Amino acid sequence: MCLIVLAWRVHPDYPLVVAANRDEFHQRAAAPASWWPDHPDLLAGRDLQAGGTWLGVTRKGELAALTNYRGSPRDRPDAPSRGGLVVEMLDPASPIPERQAHLQRVAREYNGFNLIGTDGLRPFVYESVPGAERSLDPGVHGLSNHLLDTPWPKVERAKARFARALGSQPDDRAVLDLLRDDEVAPDAELPRTGVPLAWERRLSSVFIKGPDYGTRCSTFVRVAADGHVDFSEWTWDEAGNLAGHVAFHFDVSRP
Repeated sequence: MCLIVLAWRVHPDYPLVVAANRDEFHQRAAAPASWWPDHPDLLAGRDLQAGGTWLGVTRKGELAALTNYRGSPRDRPDAPSRGGLVVEMLDPASPIPERQAHLQRVAREYNGFNLIGTDGLRPFVYESVPGAERSLDPGVHGLSNHLLDTPWPKVERAKARFARALGSQPDDRAVLDLLRDDEVAPDAELPRTGVPLAWERRLSSVFIKGPDYGTRCSTFVRVAADGHVDFSEWTWDEAGNLAGHVAFHFDVSRP
């Protein structure tokens, strides 16, 4: 997952709205979002190589989503897949505080990442590179492959368009349009994360196209004040064309 925008207590009818793009190599197999047979309360896509996911929600209204941190000097090729952390964060076997404590204990075993989560009452972000967790204030937030709200061009562009799109809810067309934004940032505005300039350019758009690497899916989650959840996922092929769409609607099960 390479871009997440989140609105917390911005829309009067939808206290939590999340839109995200997952960018990955096309050769890495993945399954579209569904309820997992082995985790029946988890709705998420699935990485078929390592078994984890990049974004998921539960019937209790919990959500977790992860991005990799680009440019960390400590990255190791033998580190475990970070997608398993999302599954662990949404495991109902233990209370949320225990899951958060576990995340902080094991974070150094993984290459750099950021994990946004919510227990249905408040969102938080854990950033493994500084090793810190913090709650999110009400507002629109953006996360790519650096720290929360780092003003990369794609983050700033997505946040601005997302804020405008909130006014059109429950119509999701404006959100999908922003997730399909393939405008490349000017060189002068590009971050310098250690990858070649050609890659910095390619990775600077909200929606990435490429025969080997690109945006594989877009996800939109909307949680209403009454606990109704709308979850949509669009899957894209190597040319950036629509390859599939799934949608789920359910009510949060409250204790």
